[in-house]
Amino acid sequence: MPSRTGILLLVSGPSGSGKTTLCRRLADEQEAHYSISCTTRAPRPGEMDGRDYFFLSHEEFAAKVERGEFLEHATVHQNFYGTLVSEVLHRIEQGIDVVMDIDVQGAAQVRHCAHPQIRAALVDLFVMPATDRELEARLTGRNTDSAEVIALRLKNAMEEMSHWPEYQYRLLSTTREHDYLQFKALLLAERLRVRRLNSLATPS
Repeated sequence: MPSRTGILLLVSGPSGSGKTTLCRRLADEQEAHYSISCTTRAPRPGEMDGRDYFFLSHEEFAAKVERGEFLEHATVHQNFYGTLVSEVLHRIEQGIDVVMDIDVQGAAQVRHCAHPQIRAALVDLFVMPATDRELEARLTGRNTDSAEVIALRLKNAMEEMSHWPEYQYRLLSTTREHDYLQFKALLLAERLRVRRLNSLATPS
């Protein structure tokens, strides 16, 4: 039996906040499993089933929805995306931490999950730039999008950021290294919670 149960760390934030970089680095350092989503869209060049996504047909996805197999799911540009309960549950039971890069709607669905082990494992964090000006600078600094696209992304980001009070933790982004130190510190602190321990025996 593992010494503790795993953590389900949900990470949300607007485009440009750096949340995906944080999640990927945590997984690259083998501190947590980066949750793999299901999707009905076609694989892009270089993508592999079971590594980047679980690629399903629309019929397969709908059947899983009907059976209640998804922790959260959504429709984006006529394709379905979702996270399987099984992708998370068996890992946290084994004491493995799971990190999910997720939007505010998906995070809300996970919070409403009735499964007691999911609820006990859940920790959520919102990552955001310290100021609106900094967010705009990050979105325009990529130099890959038109002014119209940037304006839309900024509008969407501002709407997303209005949801930060719904989260347990908030990280005001500064530099990549400083952000990651705080991000990892949060995970390390959550590992010390007494309620996650499988044995309350005092060591001799």
